[in-house]
Amino acid sequence: MNKGKRKELIAKGSELEPTVHIGKEGLSEGVVEEVRAQVKRSRLVKVRVLPNADLTTDEVGSELAERSGTVVVDVRGFTVLLCDPRSAR
Repeated sequence: MNKGKRKELIAKGSELEPTVHIGKEGLSEGVVEEVRAQVKRSRLVKVRVLPNADLTTDEVGSELAERSGTVVVDVRGFTVLLCDPRSAR
C-alpha cells in the first residue's frame, strides 16, 4: 500500500465508529467471521480493543489481519483499522 492510499484510508477511517469490540474473549472465530462479513460490506472496519483484552492492540491487528484476510491500515491507541486487500491497492 502506498503512502497516499494509506492516508486516504486513514482519513475515511477517522469518520467511522468502531463496529467490532475485542474483550476478554479475545479473537474467537465469531469475531473473525464478523470482521470478514463487515469487510465484504464496507471494505473498511474499525476494531476497538477493550482494556480487559489479554492481547495488545498490535497483536490483535496482526492476528486479525492474518486470520480474516485483511490488511492493517493503522493502529492507534486501542483501535485497529483494517481494510480489504483490494482497497489497499
